[in-house]
Amino acid sequence: MLRPDGGVIQVDSNDSKDTKSRDEIRQHLGHIAQLFSNGDFTSPMLIHAQTPPGVPAMKRLKAAIKYRFEATSRGGRVHITTSNPEALSAVHEFLRFQISDHMTGDSGKVEKP
Repeated sequence: MLRPDGGVIQVDSNDSKDTKSRDEIRQHLGHIAQLFSNGDFTSPMLIHAQTPPGVPAMKRLKAAIKYRFEATSRGGRVHITTSNPEALSAVHEFLRFQISDHMTGDSGKVEKP
């Protein structure tokens, strides 16, 4: 989902009792937050067989973007935040691509928290 200061990547297990999936999601998203913080976007490029829109600017502006992992009851989320207008545009472009490619059902519109 897109937020005025960035956005959120959230993944949940389908079954609240499936602690194995929940823990795997948490591990994966924690790892993704660390990789993205370092400017490493190899994972999305491998999954999508292309460089997702926004990634070149996100790599270049990595110091202006913060990634924070948060565990949820059924998985986790990565909060992506920035106050840099160019970085914000890149983050929104990246997240809209993810929403579309993964068919998440999110609106792709900026929502208030």
